[in-house]
Amino acid sequence: MRAFVYLIVFFSFFDLFSQLPVMSPFALSLGATPFLTGLAVGLYSFSNTIGNIISGFLTDRRGPFMILVVGLFASAISLFLYSFASDPISLLGVRFVHGFMEGLIVPAAFTYLANRTEESKRGRSVAISGAFVGFAAILGPAYGGIVAAKTSTPFIMAVNGGIMFIIAISAFFVLRSFKHVRKTPGSHSGSTFRVKMLFKSPGMVRAFAGAFFLMFSQGVLALVLPLKVEALNFDTKMTGLLLSTFGVTALLIFLLPINRIFDRVRPMITLAFGMLLMGLSMLFLSQVEALLYLYVAMMLYGVGFAFLFPSINSLLIDSSEPEFRGKAYGYFYAFFSIGVVAGSGLIGYLDLEFQNAFILTGVILILVAGYAIFGLRRNKSLPKQKTVR
Repeated sequence: MRAFVYLIVFFSFFDLFSQLPVMSPFALSLGATPFLTGLAVGLYSFSNTIGNIISGFLTDRRGPFMILVVGLFASAISLFLYSFASDPISLLGVRFVHGFMEGLIVPAAFTYLANRTEESKRGRSVAISGAFVGFAAILGPAYGGIVAAKTSTPFIMAVNGGIMFIIAISAFFVLRSFKHVRKTPGSHSGSTFRVKMLFKSPGMVRAFAGAFFLMFSQGVLALVLPLKVEALNFDTKMTGLLLSTFGVTALLIFLLPINRIFDRVRPMITLAFGMLLMGLSMLFLSQVEALLYLYVAMMLYGVGFAFLFPSINSLLIDSSEPEFRGKAYGYFYAFFSIGVVAGSGLIGYLDLEFQNAFILTGVILILVAGYAIFGLRRNKSLPKQKTVR
């Protein structure tokens, strides 16, 4: 059953990444202004954030099975709605529904995986789930770009919807035997208190911060890297190859025996190390111009990503109890969605050139790495504690 949940994780992110190269051109083809085009892209992340949080609360109350199945069926239906988008306003409505419904899936899926993983193997487990995310990041954009060139964006979404529908039907039969960890009597009355405690747990705060700044850097990379490649007079497909380099590097670390390091080294250390490498890669990208060094910078970023993603998942698991883990993952992936918007939005608002954008992002990531190390020195036993009671 774990393998099937990994498949759900993969396709949820595959659906997300396959939209990246096609949504802006599709909005423009419907007559959207640049503002409405940007809104159509960002509205998905906004509604996805709402869906993530609601999914977390419902997962703790009803269990991940019901939320997964409902989210999968609803997402499948929303993907078919793209065929009916005939103008920018209707596209905005479809984007909101799609993002919200898709937001129900991932927190429930990761809660399922976390609650069925032995504590001694949780680092390796989240590394494997990270591998599926990385694999989706490699295949999704290529699939979206290639298929859209020969067909249309609604066709891509309809294909994704068909696959999602098949997965939803399969999930109903494959995962129905999962037993939900129910709350103890009286726990509902203290649910608000426990939500507040999520944000008072040092490990949880660092997991949320790691999720936010991981995707903050992704938002900057998606916005600025194509500008750098264009300024260096390289072909536009070079951006895709560079992004694939980062994805393949991360995938190798997730799957090779080195992934055992996530069970042996404390997650706060690997978090700080991964964030530091990502920050250094951004500074490196701001200075280099030779193609070889661009590839080296993206490999460095991929290593940092591979260390950071399992670390923040491990911190979340270590800092939450199973019966409240759904809420934790709901907020966790809400910070993922917000991070993408914040990264690209801040750089766009400041109107920075690509060099300064990379420098600013690199400095921010290095400061966050320092914050994680500072927390490690203040409380050396943090990952061993269960801070949400």
